[in-house]
Amino acid sequence: MACHEIAALRLGMMNVLGIKDESVIQHEKNEIGPEALSSPGPIQSLTNANNFEDLIRFFEASLVELEQTISKLASGDPKTGYYTSLLILTKKVELDLKNSAKSFQTLYLDLEEMHDFVHEIYPS
Repeated sequence: MACHEIAALRLGMMNVLGIKDESVIQHEKNEIGPEALSSPGPIQSLTNANNFEDLIRFFEASLVELEQTISKLASGDPKTGYYTSLLILTKKVELDLKNSAKSFQTLYLDLEEMHDFVHEIYPS
């Protein structure tokens, strides 16, 4: 069992943040596996995300797939505990990701406000 959602998110975040660490990239790709990396869907798309909007959209889509996987588990399946824990973890990560995106949007808006404020203090 692997945490494909988390590994794919890390790869997408590396794109967004401009991190180019080949050892981490390879580690995360190994975690995901060649089948999931080559199959069209949220995991593959998430690994290629280039902005916060895509990170959130594809991560949410990967959680839908995770929920579907959990719903198909037979009663008493030994994987149930793992997948349930993974679902809780990924939900927390989803909330953190959305909050981070909002923080960057707020920073962007605040920069304009501060810029205007500087011009109020020092008019040209």
